[in-house]
Amino acid sequence: MNAPDFWDDSDKSNRLMKELKYLKGCVEPFKEGVEKLSELQELTEISEDDNDLLQQIQTELDQLAHNVSDLELKSILSGPFDRNNVILSINAGAGGTESCDWSNMLLRMYTRFADEKGYTVKTLDILPGDEAGIKNVTLGIEGDMAYGYLKSEKGVHRLVRISPFDSNKRRHTSFASVDVIPEIEDDVEVDINPEDLRIDIFRSSGPGGQSVNTTDSAVRITHLPTNTVVQCQNERSQLNNKATAMKILRARLYEMKRKEQEAKMSKEYGEKQKIEWGSQIRSYVMHPYSMVKDHRTSAETGNVARVMDGGLDEFIEAYLKFRPESDE
Repeated sequence: MNAPDFWDDSDKSNRLMKELKYLKGCVEPFKEGVEKLSELQELTEISEDDNDLLQQIQTELDQLAHNVSDLELKSILSGPFDRNNVILSINAGAGGTESCDWSNMLLRMYTRFADEKGYTVKTLDILPGDEAGIKNVTLGIEGDMAYGYLKSEKGVHRLVRISPFDSNKRRHTSFASVDVIPEIEDDVEVDINPEDLRIDIFRSSGPGGQSVNTTDSAVRITHLPTNTVVQCQNERSQLNNKATAMKILRARLYEMKRKEQEAKMSKEYGEKQKIEWGSQIRSYVMHPYSMVKDHRTSAETGNVARVMDGGLDEFIEAYLKFRPESDE
């Protein structure tokens, strides 16, 4: 940073500043923890039978243990894309209105989770259900460690409840799938040939607004070799929608390439032994009892309302500690 030409390349300097902030966030809490432990050890040696002092030491020791647990979690979040922003998509499964309503509930849950973390959420694309809820939605979630935390949500989510759409008040099971990919930085190389793209312009759907669905500004891009389709309609500008759609396409193509490489490595060197969970990762039961259970880690809680309000930390931490190896 002391180099005279440091600020000549603003992109590079901003990346380095971000890196410095992250490294300080790792090192300084560790140093503070070591100093606090030494201080508490010295206080313990002189405390003798001072119950008030011993109680204070215990309180500070409990806080130190909590801080160490946070540091442990941060050390697990060390994959190459864990610090990136994230593109999260929710798609309703079979079940019509029920599944569309469940998708809308998941949208609210992840939005509340992001708000609690101080993340920024942008709706990039959304298709409302025919009667209620949403058929699918794509969110851009920006914030430090956004992908690291939310990568645990990839998979099928199941809801069991008394349907508000059933006049006979019967119990229904609904499914929705959640897809999570990291937003790829511009310095990550993804080869996209412009001739392989079909770009369609159409009128935005969904709730009205100033010029939102009155002009042909929405953009759909199809990558012909892989038949990958992405679209964006959240911006009023066709140019901005196209730029966002290209960003999503780059991320999806990179994810496909990464999975292909993983498959080759597994075939050549043998599959690494690990638990295979299947696609259904979590169940949310609201009737005949209240429980949310993660089928990969067996983490569960009876406080369904808190989970639906964005209280996912318990499940995310259990997943990361259960499966500390990087997903990348």
